[in-house]
Amino acid sequence: MSQMVFEERKDQFFETGTDKPFRISCDKQSLAGAVSQRACVFCGSRVVLYPIADALHLIHGPIGCATYTWDIRGALSSGPELHRYSFSTDLGETDVIFGGEAKLTRALDELIPLHQPKAAFVYSTCMVGLIGDDMEAVCKKATERHGIPVIPVMSEGFKGNKRAGYYAACEAMFRLVGTGDTEGIPPMSVNLLGDFNLAGEIWIIREYLERMGVSVVANITGDGRVADVRRAHGAALNLVQCSGSTMELAKMMKETYGTPFMRVSYLGADDMAQALYDVAEFFGDAQAMERAKEIVSEELGRIYPRLKRLRKDLEGKRAALYVGGAFKAFSLIKSFRLLGMKVVLAGSQTGTQEDYEELASICEPGTIIVDDANPLELMHCLIEKDVDVFVGGVKERPIAHKLGIGFCDHNHERKLALEGFVGMLNFAEEIHATVMSPVWRFTPRRTLPRLEEVAA
Repeated sequence: MSQMVFEERKDQFFETGTDKPFRISCDKQSLAGAVSQRACVFCGSRVVLYPIADALHLIHGPIGCATYTWDIRGALSSGPELHRYSFSTDLGETDVIFGGEAKLTRALDELIPLHQPKAAFVYSTCMVGLIGDDMEAVCKKATERHGIPVIPVMSEGFKGNKRAGYYAACEAMFRLVGTGDTEGIPPMSVNLLGDFNLAGEIWIIREYLERMGVSVVANITGDGRVADVRRAHGAALNLVQCSGSTMELAKMMKETYGTPFMRVSYLGADDMAQALYDVAEFFGDAQAMERAKEIVSEELGRIYPRLKRLRKDLEGKRAALYVGGAFKAFSLIKSFRLLGMKVVLAGSQTGTQEDYEELASICEPGTIIVDDANPLELMHCLIEKDVDVFVGGVKERPIAHKLGIGFCDHNHERKLALEGFVGMLNFAEEIHATVMSPVWRFTPRRTLPRLEEVAA
């Protein structure tokens, strides 16, 4: 592996089970030229804000930025779908010279009356950061003219990595929080942060909570609505799943409104059950705890017989995972254990030192932990560890397919719900289908020449 890793990136790898104390370099700029799998600041902000379905999302920048993030999450909506459009001011060379504020004003004046959004988010791109358009002033005047919140998202791509985009999105959302009426919100109420409803997962989780007697005030990042975000400060608790993307918003709400937050995961049977128990315990409600136990017992009873049959085929198989945020990796490792499989590579794009420490503590000896990998590194690790299935997102899919390795999309483009108890079964079925597919008999991955030989 050492031959395939840039010298400057060697401290972003760690192999568990050695005598070395855990240490990994992370949460920093990607190495120039290393072809990071990460996206930019602008993309990070789009990912988080995109699922607010009744808001206008206007990209102030070149048309390429709008195309890059068009329908980026595939987040499902139970109502309006304005979020699925990709509006852009389409800045060009003339705008670089003379400025783009007039163009932005015209775009807002045309789009808001036409689509009647409940709010508008205006995203800054690299070009806008360079030419210095005063987006704050333009948005303020648009708010006064149209009577809806028009919020600038300061997401110039050059000022950091995807994680900085998450922060920009949280700052933009926080401008809405606290501006709505909280009357009628019951004491046992929560907001859902950091779930993007890619395949209807929000609706699964809401149903569990409602069976426990817990109301959901706002699905802030999945099937989201502006009015719900505005009254989110009235909820008793914030449940934060993808902490990388929405933890900053939870911290802002705690500091300003005193709303406590709790990290949860709805992925995998163990973590889903724990999330329900933790919510019931937070409210100190005996009935809610009893209902949570009933839900867990009932749902596990439905899926366990099938999981046991799948496990017979999957026992001993090897898995690798490379995901956006580390929280997902924790739950995936537990899910693979439930299926009798071993995780030999675990990495993320935006993990922190604390995330990786926790990850290393639950991995078996010999597992590679990696931060901000590139395709060549991932490819080499997959071959070296002889994995049977690779879990990643859209950018990792070609790596697996070119190597003849089973793949499971656990990110933007999937259409199968992987959260909740039913999601655990869906995940197991998908892993079984790809790992056991007969097509791998006809691929040369077991006999591939070593990468060093190919490079030579």
